[in-house]
Amino acid sequence: MESGYQSEFTFSPPQAASGSAEVDWLYYSLVGMTFFFTFLICVLILTFMVRYRSTTRINRRVNVTHTRLLMIEIGWMLPPLAIVMGSFFWGATIYFNQRQEPPDPLHIYVVGKQWMWKVQHEGGRREINSLHVPTGRPVLLTMISEDVIHSFYIPAFRTKMDVLPGRFTMQWFEPTQTGTYHLFCAEYCGTDHSQMIGSVVVQTPEQYARWLQSDEEEPAASRGRRLFQQYRCNDCHGPGEDRRGPRLENLLGSQVVLTDGRMVTADLQYFRNSIRSPDDQVVAGYQAVMPPFPQISEEEILLIMAYLESEPTGLRGRRAAQEEQPKEGRQQDRQAPEQPPTNQNGEGQNGGNQQQQANQPPE
Repeated sequence: MESGYQSEFTFSPPQAASGSAEVDWLYYSLVGMTFFFTFLICVLILTFMVRYRSTTRINRRVNVTHTRLLMIEIGWMLPPLAIVMGSFFWGATIYFNQRQEPPDPLHIYVVGKQWMWKVQHEGGRREINSLHVPTGRPVLLTMISEDVIHSFYIPAFRTKMDVLPGRFTMQWFEPTQTGTYHLFCAEYCGTDHSQMIGSVVVQTPEQYARWLQSDEEEPAASRGRRLFQQYRCNDCHGPGEDRRGPRLENLLGSQVVLTDGRMVTADLQYFRNSIRSPDDQVVAGYQAVMPPFPQISEEEILLIMAYLESEPTGLRGRRAAQEEQPKEGRQQDRQAPEQPPTNQNGEGQNGGNQQQQANQPPE
């Protein structure tokens, strides 16, 4: 593809990512079956209209046996059932392949708002209505909306995912062809919905590395660390024994026991909910003393999460450490649910809401 946008008309966009051909083959097969059965039904209708019109003399008394009726019923039920179920399992296979997180992806954070796309790279580069990615490596987008429902749609990659307010969604793809491709919002989101467009620039790994270094911005993890300190999260979630909230070390990606006995996974959505609504999920052994933090934007939440993930004790740090360990020793490194500190009587100390691991109120 040329360096600019696709200019000539084609039946479908270029196949610029892995998995695009599979989606196209499924689409073409569905379109082909639609045309085939539409043509078949029209031919049969015309045939019966001519053959059995009212002025035609034809024997309309046909003695049909029960066995023949049964064969006719089976004949028009089983083949369509096989076609429909085959299409279903074919599409389901493609769907689950697209929803399964790939190994060692390039993490990029996306925030949608009326009417723009804000993109944050781990290396520090930020973009608006543009997304630079390299070829040959899976790219994992972590997305959320600041206002209404949007939809992140890249036709050349055959990928589309809704971007929701108050909830993280994931989307991944692996670009295979360099060039510049269209980026759309595929969900009506207000007056200027048609203007919420952008571009996806696919570069070689060398070009992408040079692009990241061409504008030296503070890395996402570093900015998240400053926000973590700015909102004084460490005051209540630090390593000290007098903390009022659970420690954040080894917490991301682990299992957490709540006061109501439930066990949840401390993922990105859990951390966001802890910041926005800290009373909803309180860790066992702690009190719900943390206030909500509506002043922290969605973009800032993603930056704080990038900081927590980048720490050696964070989710990615533990994954990297596990990959370096022998397989037989990995079982010992599984993280147990967060246990609250105890006093001399063995009782849990009072503390802040565990959910707010990313943001704790100032003292």
